[in-house]
Amino acid sequence: MSASVQERHKSVAVDVGGVIVGGGAPIVVQSMTNTDTADVDATVAQVAALARAGSEIVRITVDRDEAAAAVPRIKERLLKQNVTAPLVGDFHYIGHKLLTDHPGCAEALDKYRINPGNVGFKNKRDPQFTQIVEMAIKHNKPVRIGVNWGSLDQELLTKLMDENSASSAPKSAREVTHEAMVQSALLSAERAEEIGLPRNRIILSAKVSAVQDLIAVYMELARRSPYALHLGLTEAGMGSKGIVASSAAMGVLLQQGIGDTIRVSLTPEPNGDRTLEVQVAQELLQTMGLRTFVPLVAACPGCGRTTSTTFQELASDIQSFIRTSMPQWKTRYPGVENLTVAVMGCIVNGPGESKHADIGISLPGTGEQPTAPVFVDGKKVATLRGPNLTSDFKAMVTDYIERRFGQGARAAE
Repeated sequence: MSASVQERHKSVAVDVGGVIVGGGAPIVVQSMTNTDTADVDATVAQVAALARAGSEIVRITVDRDEAAAAVPRIKERLLKQNVTAPLVGDFHYIGHKLLTDHPGCAEALDKYRINPGNVGFKNKRDPQFTQIVEMAIKHNKPVRIGVNWGSLDQELLTKLMDENSASSAPKSAREVTHEAMVQSALLSAERAEEIGLPRNRIILSAKVSAVQDLIAVYMELARRSPYALHLGLTEAGMGSKGIVASSAAMGVLLQQGIGDTIRVSLTPEPNGDRTLEVQVAQELLQTMGLRTFVPLVAACPGCGRTTSTTFQELASDIQSFIRTSMPQWKTRYPGVENLTVAVMGCIVNGPGESKHADIGISLPGTGEQPTAPVFVDGKKVATLRGPNLTSDFKAMVTDYIERRFGQGARAAE
């Protein structure tokens, strides 16, 4: 952990299908499918893709009988592919019925997600909430109590609004809504414990879609809660907006030591790659110094000295090369995720940045000699030029990884 990040919020550790969330364990990356869970083939394919991209927990929608019936088959197919990422069932409105009617689903899932805002209404709320919690106890499963701004318990919110109106020093409606979210999560957790669910099987979340609201709610939730916390900005949006908003909100909270597991909830482009949200979550944690997942590539942003696109193409090629190689590298080269690579575009900062990386290349800028010095562990070891420059540098990166992280290097330690 980076020394500049505050001490982690002291939370109870929760075992989610073998993945530890909270209790000082590394912050866990998770994601969610957008397939119809009743479509076993599509759901298996997407869970596998998310897991292989680095999602350590994957949530799936369980919204009707057909979806619940499919869960055991999905789990079985995934295990045959050696995909072991825990599966979380996302339940709304009828979770109590689905878990009761489909015991195979209740057993196959590794965690249940309950939304206290729609688990039941009026006199049905507590019995239906109790039924889900009792199923979690029966099957020895943890539960995430996930409050959401868009489906907040309206009875609780109305009660707090009425109390606030009668107060001599009323707060803003936004502040009261923050308090309603915190109370909804904490009261539901308290009720789950009363029913018999141990504290070490409870995770809380309180998701909103605005950055400052998320920060305010989680700061208060962490202050008043011993439970493991799941972070996520809900309805973050598409493209750069979703990435920036999620990173801004969660970055502030993570810097304060708040958050035990995260999801970057990106709206994918039409037919877009769902695994992008996993990559963004990993990059957020890695750039903050909280975890390492893949070698970092430092690349020049480009300016008038770098009118050639060679360095851009090489940086993109190297980054893609590293990401596609990581599944194999993880098993062959322990520690390779700590590697740093630099791809720079001109003589101004190129040699210096390249020397700071484990291996770096400084490409020629506009008007410079058409040569590219390569630096390894701070020392110039080669000069590349010509049409094979990209393949030559990739070969040098591969060779460096083998020498530093391969079996020969480990045997010499």
